[in-house]
Amino acid sequence: MPVVLAVPKEVVPGEARVALVPEVVQKLVKAGAELRIETGAGTAAYYPDSTFAQVGAKVVPDRAALLDGAQIILKVAPPTPEEAAQYAPGSIVIGFMFASRNQAAVAVMRDRKVTSFALDLLPRITRAQVMDALSSQATAGGYMAALIGAEHCPKFLPMLTTAAGTIRPATVLILGAGVAGLMSIATARRLGALVEAYDVRRAAGEQVKSLGAKFLELEINAEGTGGYARELTPEEKAKEQEMVSAALARADVVITTANVPGRKAPRLIAKETVAKMKPGAVIVDLAAESGGNCELTQPGKTIVSQGVVIIGPTNLPAQLPFHSSQMYAKNLQAFLGLLIDKTGNLVTDYSDEILTGSLLTMGGEIKHGPTKELLQGGKP
Repeated sequence: MPVVLAVPKEVVPGEARVALVPEVVQKLVKAGAELRIETGAGTAAYYPDSTFAQVGAKVVPDRAALLDGAQIILKVAPPTPEEAAQYAPGSIVIGFMFASRNQAAVAVMRDRKVTSFALDLLPRITRAQVMDALSSQATAGGYMAALIGAEHCPKFLPMLTTAAGTIRPATVLILGAGVAGLMSIATARRLGALVEAYDVRRAAGEQVKSLGAKFLELEINAEGTGGYARELTPEEKAKEQEMVSAALARADVVITTANVPGRKAPRLIAKETVAKMKPGAVIVDLAAESGGNCELTQPGKTIVSQGVVIIGPTNLPAQLPFHSSQMYAKNLQAFLGLLIDKTGNLVTDYSDEILTGSLLTMGGEIKHGPTKELLQGGKP
């Protein structure tokens, strides 16, 4: 019997992405899987139902029929508690989980004995790069952040030579040179801005410079494990703040991307610093959902404080749904290669370090230690 994969329509408001796209569906069908797509699942990402049907997927009209007998459910946004309650015991759900922010849904999946894999818990190892959905979606987020900054900036980004005189290029400052930051740098450079960037990891400097931006260097090495930055000491934070404040004062657009996995986003811009910025300056805070890098950021809102526009976007990849979905689907395809063997059967041994690291719930238990502790020893 072929493995049955189900792709539901996302229910979270504003979520336009779909877990699989026709190109990937076609490959999975050829490999022997049965694909079910809920009606309208890809419409918001500009993948009509007909494009799925043409490559062998079954377009199913309602959620109950979609999930009946489905062995693997593929999602983008974390399941809501209501969605989790629909999953059959023993079924497998794969997608972003962000367990610390979605504890109720995790508890439901645990109690229903659903096996769940969180792509946001994927180990940061070389072999897992092709499955790294956080990075693929951060690429889309970084791109959109640069466009949003340009849209709200009251200046041209590139230098212009006109009959009315020469216009100097705008200065864009990127705080955090991870995947999203590097994409913001590349996009702002293509738009013609002068770009400066800062990251506590010295190793990021070479990547920043390779994109044509100036790297702001401070004698701090905060390289952490798994490709992330470690927490700074109080003394290091003071030195960092002094240098960042000077760069903020001359910036026309600021894009902040600093995040620490599973923790509140580090505070990089205090309200007192905002007061020293140029009138008309723009801050695009990509850490808005996890507390914000700017003290004044309000998730999902655009505010103006002392002439500075502060934008707290949420779920930016959903604003670029066609390609965000395409990249995400390929991440899922690679991940499924660990769960479905070459004979087309489900793997029952989760000893692979990628599966072990991303396993969230199974058999009525929470397998991820920090999440289990968060839910008070496994109790909601």
